[in-house]
Amino acid sequence: MAETRLKGKVAIITGAASGIGEATARLFASHGATVVIADIQDELGSAVAALIGADKCSYVHCDVTEEAQVESAVRYAVSKHGHLDIMFSNAGLLFLSPSILELNLGDLDKVMSVNVRGTAAALKHAGRAMVAAGIRGSIICTGSIGSCQSGNGPAGYVTSKHAVLGLVRAAAADLGRHGIRVNCVSPSGVATPISCKATGMTPEEVEQLTTSISSLKGAVLKANHVAAAALFLASDESGFISGQNLMIDGGSTVVNPVTLQIIEQASNGA
Repeated sequence: MAETRLKGKVAIITGAASGIGEATARLFASHGATVVIADIQDELGSAVAALIGADKCSYVHCDVTEEAQVESAVRYAVSKHGHLDIMFSNAGLLFLSPSILELNLGDLDKVMSVNVRGTAAALKHAGRAMVAAGIRGSIICTGSIGSCQSGNGPAGYVTSKHAVLGLVRAAAADLGRHGIRVNCVSPSGVATPISCKATGMTPEEVEQLTTSISSLKGAVLKANHVAAAALFLASDESGFISGQNLMIDGGSTVVNPVTLQIIEQASNGA
């Protein structure tokens, strides 16, 4: 039964007060997991936890740039629920800069602190908790199509997501010996509050942009698509998958739309 895919499992999701994290928290809980939302948006996070239900979800304040707070969130989950099976390191930061020539290094430090340092802290402390308890758990990190391809975001963001993928691969090697799987989910543009605020676009504009670069027509990328991918990687169905970067991009990173259009035009004119 679908609702038992995560039955009995305990999951921490960072950045789950909104966007992809919120969608994943709701989906994990609906499939039987007990979820801990770890975020800095206290009002939103508490509200989401309350809507999911106190028996299925709780909220803890956690700034992922502070290692002690990540460690505390993990300790909270283990103390409250007895163990930790899943960590979804999803908290992220996006800022726009027009060019590497205009890159503000202070902004670079901020995005690296959240996206890379925060991911490293989540891997470290979730991994420690799982190893200590002998849990063959799953750790999932939110990457981006920017983890393997430039041109889809500013230099600092692309750099940070390349580094996230590096951490995932390194952690898969370190934690695999303990039976812990580590994977990455990498979506193209999702119309979340963070992406809309950073780009100044409406949700509809973000979705239109994402759809325009996708070779998969008739579908629009939503937060729920990313949540479903995370559910698969969190569940026992992906029991022999580790170190992978699951692209959720409608084929945009494997299909060159310009070349495809030229070939189609040539074929039609032949």
